[in-house]
Amino acid sequence: MLHAAVLHAAMLRAMDLGLAESTVLITGASGGIGRALARTFAAEGVRLVLTGHDRIAELTTWAAEEFGERALCVAADVREAEQVDAAFEAGAARFGRVDAAIANAGVWPIEDLPLHRIDGARLAQTIAINLLGAVHTARAFMQTLERLGPVAGRGAAMVCIGSTAGRFGERGHADYALAKAGLVGLVQSLKNELPRIDPLARINLVEPGWTVTEMARAALEDDGAVGRTLTTMALRRLGRADDVARVCACLCSPSASAHVTGQTITVAGGMEGRVLWDRSEIDVDAVRRSARGR
Repeated sequence: MLHAAVLHAAMLRAMDLGLAESTVLITGASGGIGRALARTFAAEGVRLVLTGHDRIAELTTWAAEEFGERALCVAADVREAEQVDAAFEAGAARFGRVDAAIANAGVWPIEDLPLHRIDGARLAQTIAINLLGAVHTARAFMQTLERLGPVAGRGAAMVCIGSTAGRFGERGHADYALAKAGLVGLVQSLKNELPRIDPLARINLVEPGWTVTEMARAALEDDGAVGRTLTTMALRRLGRADDVARVCACLCSPSASAHVTGQTITVAGGMEGRVLWDRSEIDVDAVRRSARGR
């Protein structure tokens, strides 16, 4: 029988994701999932390039306290390709290269509006941050790889953070759903393009469901909405940012996911869809009469 300490050490070695001393760039790092990503990768010995926009000062202070010299914070609005390019250049200058990228920056408009009432400004911003932001991140990453060469021995990796809204749609947030759905086409295209730059490079899409973050806080304060959401899920709890971050770390791992690319991983507790109507909005008797042809 193995001594407990020996067994524990063996388990730790078995869980090593092979990411130590690599560098990952994470966009939207000031939010809940962004910070969870930073902590998860840091625990694997990864050096961090963290981008933020509106809350860059707060992010910089937090990262300095958490990670010290192993993190570089860069102000970058993902809507602007030049700013994303500059973030990758800064990361490569500081740490020698960028081995992995997480396109995490996103925005979920709080107000529920049907598409015909969403104005052009909201539509443009939602698409620019959630979809074009990922496009700018991917382009900058590919340009960096082309300039610096393949990631020796393990291959480059990229993960885009989507949403179950991109799969099931979301009433009142068609702009968000269509932006996240666009990431599917991006990932499916780049899985074929990345290996032409780095033969071992991989890209995947992670789709969180309802996850406890600041972005979703307003919606999750509605007990009725939480209850309806949970009725669609096999696991009766909301997701946590760490749930998403750990999957992303595995997808960047050359040992855990070396032959996984172009895949969509849903982190949503077995969600199968969304409840569209509140019980009070359904006339059960009328539904029964209709079913009987009356």
